[in-house]
Amino acid sequence: MGDLIIKNIGVIFTGDINNPVSTKKVIVIKNGIIKEITDEVPANTEGFKVIDANGMTVTPGLIDSHAHPVFGDFTPRQKMLNFIDSSLHGGVTTIISAGEVHLPGRPKDKIGAKALAILAYKSFENARPSGVKVLGGGLILEKGMTEEDFKELAEIGINHVGEIGLGSVKGGDEAAEMVKLAKKYGMTVMMHVGGTSIPGSSTITYEDVVMVQPDVMCHLNGGPTSISYENVEKLIKETDFTIEIVHCGNMKMAMKILELVNELKCYDRVILGNDAPSGTGVIPLGILRMINFVSSIGEIPAEIAICMATGNTAKVYKLNRGIIAEGKEGDIVIMDSPMGSVGNDAKTAIEAGDIPGVAGVIIDGNLVVSKSRNTPPSVRKIS
Repeated sequence: MGDLIIKNIGVIFTGDINNPVSTKKVIVIKNGIIKEITDEVPANTEGFKVIDANGMTVTPGLIDSHAHPVFGDFTPRQKMLNFIDSSLHGGVTTIISAGEVHLPGRPKDKIGAKALAILAYKSFENARPSGVKVLGGGLILEKGMTEEDFKELAEIGINHVGEIGLGSVKGGDEAAEMVKLAKKYGMTVMMHVGGTSIPGSSTITYEDVVMVQPDVMCHLNGGPTSISYENVEKLIKETDFTIEIVHCGNMKMAMKILELVNELKCYDRVILGNDAPSGTGVIPLGILRMINFVSSIGEIPAEIAICMATGNTAKVYKLNRGIIAEGKEGDIVIMDSPMGSVGNDAKTAIEAGDIPGVAGVIIDGNLVVSKSRNTPPSVRKIS
């Protein structure tokens, strides 16, 4: 846990959908937690590392709301190493597992599913890839699970159910009953929406979602195949479930979802994910690309798009991060317009459709990236 002061901030995009912009110039982090947000550097900086943001934009660390890791920084789906480290260089400091379904030989009985969830949860708790916080153990629902199973898993620390539809429990009354039990023990519940994604999974319809009552409608724009626009519209207008839009989905449907979100002004319901590793591949800048898509094509202010990839997701998964506020974990990105952009700062670059340059990434008050190897270089640099 680090002691850090960030000074000379141009603007803070807070991640708080109710107050998305702050003009404060200094953030003080003590023992990995944000202690103070102010205009003046404290008189006593002894013991603190000091970073000069040189007028750049500061945001919370980005949260990928939908990933399919297995163990460590390796994906058997694409036979790749270090995909999480590459995401870190795209500003991602937290990744939420929607289920470790790509494990070779994944067990498909209730005992095996519980064991996999526990192992993935504990593995990522004990070893963060490149410092990234991975919420492993997205429980895959299998037939025969009882209240005692959900109680046991919640007591261990598992806080969410991976996307329903990937296991033997697909929907209907059986899934609805398990969802009630998961929620009883404080778990956030994800549910696949759309066509079949991998062998063994299922197509999940509007009717399935309404019956099961999840917290999160995973990849409402398709993962990668979308349900009809008519049913998407009904789910948005007739429920209050969280709307997840992903990079590895149907982008025409994503655009139509954003049109509805703008019409209804329900920005607080939207979260952004990659849905990778998948057959589409690994996209290290996927969350930044989604922020750009939402803002430049969806015509939503950059600071609101940032909330969809930070504070909104943290609220759904009950995380003490994703918002730059006192008492929150010190996970922060420093970004700026990229060289050659028509934008003169991160906001105008994003709204123009340009990927911002990540100049620094901080986790728990520790600088873990001082210049991204994946984004275009930022105009200004930290010092």
